[in-house]
Amino acid sequence: MHAFRSATIGATVLALAATGLVVVSAPAAAAPCDNGSGSSLLGSSGSSGSSGSSGEGSSGSSGSSGSSGFGSSGPGSSSGGNREGKQGPLPIIIGGNTKTVSWVTGPASQNNTLARFSISGTDLGISWDNGSGQTLMAFGDTFGDCNVSDQEWRNNVLLRSDDNDLSDGITVPTAIPGDSGSGSIVTAAKPFYSQQMIDALDVPYVEVTDIPTTAISIGGVQYINYMSVRSWGDPGQWVTNFSAIAVSHDNGQTWTTDVSTLRVNVDATVPGVEQVNPDNAKFQMNAYVAGNDGYIYQFGTPNGRFGDAWLARFKPADILDLTKYEYYTNNASNRWSTEFGDLKAVVPAPVSEMSVAWNEYLQRYIILYGNELQGRIVIRTAEHPEGPWSNAKTLFSSLQLNGMYAPFVHPKSNGRYLYFTASRWDDYNVMLLRTDLDLI
Repeated sequence: MHAFRSATIGATVLALAATGLVVVSAPAAAAPCDNGSGSSLLGSSGSSGSSGSSGEGSSGSSGSSGSSGFGSSGPGSSSGGNREGKQGPLPIIIGGNTKTVSWVTGPASQNNTLARFSISGTDLGISWDNGSGQTLMAFGDTFGDCNVSDQEWRNNVLLRSDDNDLSDGITVPTAIPGDSGSGSIVTAAKPFYSQQMIDALDVPYVEVTDIPTTAISIGGVQYINYMSVRSWGDPGQWVTNFSAIAVSHDNGQTWTTDVSTLRVNVDATVPGVEQVNPDNAKFQMNAYVAGNDGYIYQFGTPNGRFGDAWLARFKPADILDLTKYEYYTNNASNRWSTEFGDLKAVVPAPVSEMSVAWNEYLQRYIILYGNELQGRIVIRTAEHPEGPWSNAKTLFSSLQLNGMYAPFVHPKSNGRYLYFTASRWDDYNVMLLRTDLDLI
């Protein structure tokens, strides 16, 4: 059930660890099973600084302290008696254009993911249509029973849903061993335990986890773009080895990383080797959107939450061939180029985890992301993927709801009400939210 991790990928990771070309910091201590205060993304009580966790699972800070992680980089110590972790009731947003709808994951969710999938805490929930109307959702570092020694930690997991009515939340059906259309990937031996999708080396200072950042279906084949995390650092900062594409031909049951899609994150260029170029740093975290012109557009940012967003495009058949990708340059004579070196940012920093979609109601492309420095989850719109993009408008801020990050548009959301998922660090789980587009 685990993804194929080739000797080539393992050798690449180990070689990067030996180069000294990237800064190494200590791996994160896990927090989801801890009943402590945790991290507060988008600031704490509306402030520009947060206390608690740092790394991917924290935000809105300049000068935070505490544990670090995307949520985490692996299991920590047992919480001592509370197997369910630290999820609380669904928070309420007061005022504004956005409301919380329901928890998607966690023991407090309508899906009761701890009992049904051994998921007490997780984050992200990147969702996409699998090509036949079903929604697939990829999650990051995932925890189960907090009382066992490893807290049932997994690098990433997958849930599926046939729910088309998001007004009352997202329903995930029961997982059935061997059934690629059921709620998750499980085995007959462990029918209530969601299996890991994409393996990592799980070696401190080398590769601590693999985190999905975007996904898309092309011709019924599923593609996940993920980042290999080398180490967690200061708040909102971490180091990646590379990004890469994993492929599934069985609706997410099994995944294989295509080695030719590695974008190695080093400050070097190797002539003739597409995977080794300093501009690969601009595509360590990504977002896919199918354009109205036959192209698929890939928005990319560097690892962490403080970079610009850059843009590439490719024909659907070429998703695994990086040599066919074109990059936006904004040069009048050559706006798109297959060569690195003259890229033009399309959305200015700071851009954190992001999602991009075409919205039928607005007849515009929309991009959602967190502004780390201002403590806001924002939306921008544009007629074309390359922009120009509108000014950022606030969906909600840390004054209304803190601890939030990673807004991902749900593929069934196209009307006046924009449905998207986001993660809350204090609960370390994913919720569904709804924005009234008429109010922004």
